[in-house]
Amino acid sequence: MFQLTATPASALSDEPVHIRATGLPPLQPLTLKASLKDEKGNLYQSKAFYQADEAGELDLQRAPSMGGDYVGVHPMGLFWSLKPERPFGRLLKRDVNSPFLVTLDLYDFLCSQDPAPAPPRASQVVQRWFCRPGTQRVPIREGRVRGTLFLPPGEGPFPGIMDLFGGVGGLIEFRASLLAARGFAVLAVAYFAYEDLPTRLEEVDLEYFEEAANLLLAHPKVRGPGIGVLSVSKGAEIGLAMACFLKQVAAAVLINGPNAVCDFPFRYRGLVMSPIPAFLERMQVHVSGAVRLLHFRGDPREKLNQPSVFPIEKARGQILFVIGEDDQSIKSKAYAEQALEQLKSHGRSNGRMLVYPGAGHLLEPPYAPLCYASRIYSVSAYASNNHPLALSRNYSLSQPLLWGGEPAAHAAAQEHAWGEIQKFFRQHLTQARSQL
Repeated sequence: MFQLTATPASALSDEPVHIRATGLPPLQPLTLKASLKDEKGNLYQSKAFYQADEAGELDLQRAPSMGGDYVGVHPMGLFWSLKPERPFGRLLKRDVNSPFLVTLDLYDFLCSQDPAPAPPRASQVVQRWFCRPGTQRVPIREGRVRGTLFLPPGEGPFPGIMDLFGGVGGLIEFRASLLAARGFAVLAVAYFAYEDLPTRLEEVDLEYFEEAANLLLAHPKVRGPGIGVLSVSKGAEIGLAMACFLKQVAAAVLINGPNAVCDFPFRYRGLVMSPIPAFLERMQVHVSGAVRLLHFRGDPREKLNQPSVFPIEKARGQILFVIGEDDQSIKSKAYAEQALEQLKSHGRSNGRMLVYPGAGHLLEPPYAPLCYASRIYSVSAYASNNHPLALSRNYSLSQPLLWGGEPAAHAAAQEHAWGEIQKFFRQHLTQARSQL
C-alpha cells in the first residue's frame, strides 16, 4: 500500500520537512508534486521525477530527483521550486496567523501533465506557519509610524530589530514573525502604500525611521542600547542610511542594496541628498518580458555622483552585506565592495560581505521559492540626457522587473544566509557596545 509521509506535517516555514514514501513497487518510476494557493487564490506548483529503491521506498534526504523542476538530492526541492501558474507572481504571506497549506501528491508514473491524467496514489498536506504559538502581534500606529511589532513568548528583554522590505510597498510581516520565533523582538515597518502613508514613495525621510527606532527601543521588552536593521533592496538603501546616521543602529543586515541614494531624494533633518542619475535608455528587456535594470543607474564612483554616496565611515555599528551574485536588478556586489573599500580607506573595519554565487536579488527566508521576476508597486525614475535632469513626474513601469537567481543556488543561499543573519544579530545586539 502506497504511503506518503512528511515530518513534521506542521512546522514553521523556515524548518525542513522530511518526505518519505513506502509500500512502492521496487524501482518504480514516481512523480512527486507540490501545490499551494496564496491568500488571493494564486496557484503555485512544482514537480520532480524519482525512482523507488529496491526495497520499495523513497526518501528525499537520500534519493536524487532525475528530472522535473530540479535535479539531484534536494530534500526541500519541492518547496523552493514552486512556480506561479500566472507568470511573474511572487509568493508573499500576507496573514501570518494562518499557514500556507502545501499539498504533496505521489503518482506511480512519470507525470509531466497538469492536471494529471489519473489521481495520486497518496497525498499529504503540510502546514507551513510563519508565527510561533505564544508570539505577540502588536499593531503599531504611533505618531507617524505604521507597522507591526512581534514579541517572542517570555518576559524578555529581547534584542530588537527593524525589518524593511523594498519597492513592493505595504506592510509585510512574515520575515519579522519568523525572526520573532527565534527570540528577537521585531518591528515590521511600512513606509509607503499602507493606510495613511503616502501612496507612492517620492522621497525617503530618515526621521520617520528614526522615530520607529526610538519607538522600538522604548519598549520594555526590547533590550538596548542599540537595535538591528534587517533590510532588502530599497529597504537596504534605507538600512544603510540608518546605519550611517542613526546612533541607535548597532547592527545592520543589507540584502542586495546600493551604497548611494537611488531614485528618490533622501532627507534627514537639514541634509538633503539627491539620487544618482538613472538612464531610461539603459533598461533592457529580458526574453521573459521582464525589465532588467542592472545598468540603469549611474556609477557612484564618478565624481559628479559622490554627493549621493552614503558616508558609511560614519556608521557606529556593524554592517553585513548579503549579496546574490546573480542579482539582475542592481549591481549589489560592486556597491558592497565600494562601501567596504570606503570603510577601509577611513581606517574602519566594521563591515563585511557574504557573497552567494547563483543567488538573485530577492533573498528570502529558507525554502521560499525563487522569484525570478515580478511586478512591484511602483517605480519612479530620474532620467538624464547628457545633464542631470530629474523628471518631475513618476515614470511607472507596467512590465515586471527581473530579479535573477538560479533556483538551487538561490535556495542554498537563503538557507545559509538565514542562519548567518541570526548569528550576526545575536553577536552584535547582545554584547556591550563600549566601542560606540
